[in-house]
Amino acid sequence: MKNLLSNLKIAVPDKIYIKDPGSSALGKRIVEHSIILIDDIGFDAFTFKKLGALIGSNESSIYRYFESKHKLLLYLSSWYWAWLEYQLVIETHSVSDKKEKLEKAIEILTQTTKEDSNFSHIDEVILNRIIINENSKSFLTKEVDQENKDGYFIIYKRVVQRLRDMIEDVQPQYKYAASLASTVIEGSLHQHFLKDHFSSITDCKADVTPNHFFTNLVTNTLGS
Repeated sequence: MKNLLSNLKIAVPDKIYIKDPGSSALGKRIVEHSIILIDDIGFDAFTFKKLGALIGSNESSIYRYFESKHKLLLYLSSWYWAWLEYQLVIETHSVSDKKEKLEKAIEILTQTTKEDSNFSHIDEVILNRIIINENSKSFLTKEVDQENKDGYFIIYKRVVQRLRDMIEDVQPQYKYAASLASTVIEGSLHQHFLKDHFSSITDCKADVTPNHFFTNLVTNTLGS
């Protein structure tokens, strides 16, 4: 998988950015250090002015790539889901057994993130923390419906739809495949958050991962 991923370019919807940050050294530094800074101080406290100071660049240079910090968060979220989608497709492609394929997909979508050396300017482990803590802020806005029409969330929805299709392959009679798929993906983020911050209200611990929980949930729900 690593050899395949090394030849792939993560594609983010081009309406999200003004200039593709992956096309220049400055753009990659903006992405790299925005991940570090958001993880350090949180998205609410994050500003382009602080990011500019961190990378030694004018605030105006960042606006040449993104018109707002909201668009930057959308970029990071889309990149993350696209990166996860590549893993999902590649690692399940050769699995012929439908149940085994579904369980592998759940594992990929709910596991603890490991660093991927194929993308040197993005620390996927830190980005995963941002997605766990901040992802909902990318769509819990007044503009969500228009942004959805503009295709900002197309990659995220595609990941959900891929999992939905695998659920339907295992149990075609199950009526709520899309709801179950989105519950697994969003619920995994929530369970990871609870594990780290509210451990008394989740069963997910060091030896019980969100993957264990959601594999059990889906298997029992589908009766497979």
